[in-house]
Amino acid sequence: MTRFIFITGGVVSSLGKGLGSAALGALLQARGYKVRLCKLDPYLNVDPGTMSPFQHGEVFVTDDGAETDLDLGHYERFTGNPANKMDNITTGRIYTNVLAKERRGDYLGATVQVVPHVTNEIKDFIYEKDGSADFVLCEIGGTVGDIESLPYLEAIRQFGNEVGRDRAVFLHVTLLPYIPAAGELKTKPTQHSVKELMSVGIRPRVLLCRADRKIDEDEIRKIGLFCNIDEEKVIPALDVKTIYEVPLTYHREGLDTQILDCFGIKDAPEPDLSVWEDIVHRIKEPEGIVKIAVVGKYTNLTDSYKSLNEALIHGGIANNVKVEIEFFESEIFESEDAVSKLEGVNGILVPGGFGSRGTEGKIRAAKFAREHNIPYFGICFGMQMAVIEAVRNLCGVVNASSTEFGDIDEAVVGLMTEWDKNGEKVERSENTDMGGTMRLGAYEACLKEGSKVASIYGSTKISERHRHRYEVNMKYRKDLEENGLVFSGVSPDGLLPEIVENVNHPWFIGVQFHPELKSKPFNPHPLFVSFVRAVIDNSRLV
Repeated sequence: MTRFIFITGGVVSSLGKGLGSAALGALLQARGYKVRLCKLDPYLNVDPGTMSPFQHGEVFVTDDGAETDLDLGHYERFTGNPANKMDNITTGRIYTNVLAKERRGDYLGATVQVVPHVTNEIKDFIYEKDGSADFVLCEIGGTVGDIESLPYLEAIRQFGNEVGRDRAVFLHVTLLPYIPAAGELKTKPTQHSVKELMSVGIRPRVLLCRADRKIDEDEIRKIGLFCNIDEEKVIPALDVKTIYEVPLTYHREGLDTQILDCFGIKDAPEPDLSVWEDIVHRIKEPEGIVKIAVVGKYTNLTDSYKSLNEALIHGGIANNVKVEIEFFESEIFESEDAVSKLEGVNGILVPGGFGSRGTEGKIRAAKFAREHNIPYFGICFGMQMAVIEAVRNLCGVVNASSTEFGDIDEAVVGLMTEWDKNGEKVERSENTDMGGTMRLGAYEACLKEGSKVASIYGSTKISERHRHRYEVNMKYRKDLEENGLVFSGVSPDGLLPEIVENVNHPWFIGVQFHPELKSKPFNPHPLFVSFVRAVIDNSRLV
């Protein structure tokens, strides 16, 4: 029998619902249960693929090619369970489905309304997961009180009534702000948030209260009294030094125990949290510190590179070092002198991105790393910029560029028009809609025998997740390889470049895919482990 846990948020946004959901999933999994996590997002976009990283943070891509909310990255990193396109839905997709059914006549002439048609579509999305796990955790995006969230709250209210209290529990995440003038945490915002939730017919049975300091017992009792919730089910969720400490602290506060109690489960085995204890120990007591520069285009919002940031931390965990990430806006390097700012770093990483802004700065960063023997990791766009730099400065094609930046004579990087997906040809053109039209999801690659990447992976066959519209032009392969930039990974048909590495450099690798999407604290991605190892070696030389 599948049990459902619905996680809502109140008071303010960015409280950590996704992280709390992931941590709870990890705790239940550590007790031996099978878990599945999903996210219901109230925005009207069909998916976050066309949204600015400044607005929504990174787009997390699944193996089956879904562009999803970044919280699905948390789910994967904490449970190790790969997400898929049925684990994230938006209002845009809900309405697309409803309107398609209306056009087909599926509603038999009925007036199509939010209730029951939209709410039924949401419930169908949830019911699809029945039987897929022991516990399904559904996070509702947004904040209680938002008009966009109302159909979702109504849908999960109906769902809870349909399956009963023994199969559905509502967990509400709130904030206890500290008011310096009063010298105390305030419970009133939490009270109002619970009242707002109850006004739509949902009574939370567990409260997860975020705070930046200890919550006194008197405040816990007050919250329980005024929110009509059992005192032991008011769970403090205090700030911690690392997100990987959250499962440990939530377990100490009794979150998983109280959730199980709501379902009447009293004899669950204690969770084995030794892996999390080891991870936290390695983070808090590193053997050294290394500094890595991330030269990107969306550095004003660190969530734009959420998976990347975590993958670098994972590489540090594997090497027992703390990775200090220093973000550089790539535009500042568009003057030749500015790259001297990179002289104090131990490694340089250029991540993915779209558009022409800041590209020359990324190219100069790649050149600086190549010429100064600094470990360089280029991911997606970062690989393309490294190849353009090499064509310009090693092969002598000074006007080499990408068609992404406009009409050019020497297209080192160009728009993909077709590729193979599971034996079928996929075609695109410049006039194709931008949403969901990239090379998305997991694709296999073949690695060159004896190459650095084959040694890092321990295999010549890999599968990695992609998200891009443009590819490096293979016509430059011969000239590049003669100058040391080897195409060490290609698609199985040999037509698409996947990895380049500079054989005349200690560690210089560019990949067309996004390895950060598959890295986990307990299973760091091998490329990040190797990159951080090279950065450590470089830090000993400088």
